[in-house]
Amino acid sequence: MAVSQREYGRRILLQHIRLAGHIPRIELADRTEISRATVTTITAEFLKNGLIEEVARTESNARRGRPRVDLRIRGAAHLVVGVKVSSRTMSLVMQDFEGTQLAALKTGLASTVFSPADLAAEIRNAVGELADSAGYNASDVSGVGVGISGIVQATSGFVYWSPSLNARNVEFGTQLSDTLGTPAFIDNDANLVAMAEKTIGLGRAHTDFIVVTIESGVGMGLVIGGELYRGTRGCGAEFGHTKVHLDGALCRCGQRGCLEAYVGDYALLREAMTMPGADPGADASASIEALLNAARGGDVTAHSIVKRAGRMFAMGLANLVNIFDPQLIILAGEQMQFDHLYAESVIAEMRRSTVQIDKPPPEVVIHEWGDQMWAHGAAAYALDRVSELALTELG
Repeated sequence: MAVSQREYGRRILLQHIRLAGHIPRIELADRTEISRATVTTITAEFLKNGLIEEVARTESNARRGRPRVDLRIRGAAHLVVGVKVSSRTMSLVMQDFEGTQLAALKTGLASTVFSPADLAAEIRNAVGELADSAGYNASDVSGVGVGISGIVQATSGFVYWSPSLNARNVEFGTQLSDTLGTPAFIDNDANLVAMAEKTIGLGRAHTDFIVVTIESGVGMGLVIGGELYRGTRGCGAEFGHTKVHLDGALCRCGQRGCLEAYVGDYALLREAMTMPGADPGADASASIEALLNAARGGDVTAHSIVKRAGRMFAMGLANLVNIFDPQLIILAGEQMQFDHLYAESVIAEMRRSTVQIDKPPPEVVIHEWGDQMWAHGAAAYALDRVSELALTELG
């Protein structure tokens, strides 16, 4: 068997064992259409290197005669950590190689913007605290996945721009790996939410769906044919930075007229500060809630701000439907606690602006993910990359 074929077989078999949970060799060969001899050879490699283990079959599955065994991922083979960097907090989860959660942590950040070195140090310290809480050392971790807002080239960990960093064009994956002393894998946080939805969330039954995240900004994760789409430069699916107004409001990316500049929480806060009696020192969530309450109460200015945000968001969603025609759109993120962007009037306006055919439009659902669930997506990403590294070492 050629080397490329063997590498392909390893990936497919490890993936199927992970998806199945427990599976016998014969069934593994049938599902993958890889010969039984090759399955036996490759799984023997996995067993020798501690990536999988044999477990006794349950009585309901066992046959008479010789005892049979199943194969499953060996949880103790590797530890991974997923990190979600938000504007003021950082959320982390630790998982074993089987994907079982071992520990979780949420910690505050002293600032919203860091130098690359300082943010790497913050992540290192948090990973060490998380590992310690689970009875491990940070050196026991095989890989760390990090979800960060902005434009990221995931394959190299290169961050073109992020609102969390005070510098552009940063080799942040390399810098973080050096700081941690273990491989670090960086991706746009919305992509990792889509990965989490695909593996453990609402997207499991769909091959084509879109996740729109609404937090301090607006992000998007796009799954096509069951695969996450990132674009050739890592800046594909940047929904928040699609243009909805020529020479419009200033976006934090430095351009004008971006969708995010009208519907992100910083955009609403900017508008809220124009309201009579606005308190610049008030909590962000409290200020947004006050704006929304004022709009519901009939305040003309507040109503105008909120209505414009809803119309811009509806326009953006309609454009997504017209371009991609997905099976499902999932709205997720911290700002799902506020209903102004998924009110029935907004969804109705989206549907009016989509191409009309004699079939129902895509379903739009709300998934109020907490930050820990975003971290689960980062951990899933780390698990995939660590698996790839483990298979490369076998080669």
